[in-house]
Amino acid sequence: MFTSPAYAQAATGPASGASAFLQIVPLLLIFVIFYFLMIRPQQRRMREHRALIDAVKKGDTVVTGGGLVGKVVKVDANEVDVEIAPTVKVRVVKSTLADVRAPGAKPAND
Repeated sequence: MFTSPAYAQAATGPASGASAFLQIVPLLLIFVIFYFLMIRPQQRRMREHRALIDAVKKGDTVVTGGGLVGKVVKVDANEVDVEIAPTVKVRVVKSTLADVRAPGAKPAND
């Protein structure tokens, strides 16, 4: 008596062009935001790091990926000889260098 019968909504055909476009817009917006906040800054950091490693020269102080700190003795195309103690030299691949320190930099604890 007091209730009216509920009818199912009529089924519609495939989504129209404008409706499909409006469904894709939020995904595109998320990708653009992700690109500018995450991907682009990371690419810039990688480019700067690559330039820093390519510019390493004899006499620079470097830090390897394993944490060894030493002075560059010899530079080859893909490898660098690093002196980590007065008579101890190790050969490291350039791509494993983590940082090149300024020539006159002082240690943090001095």
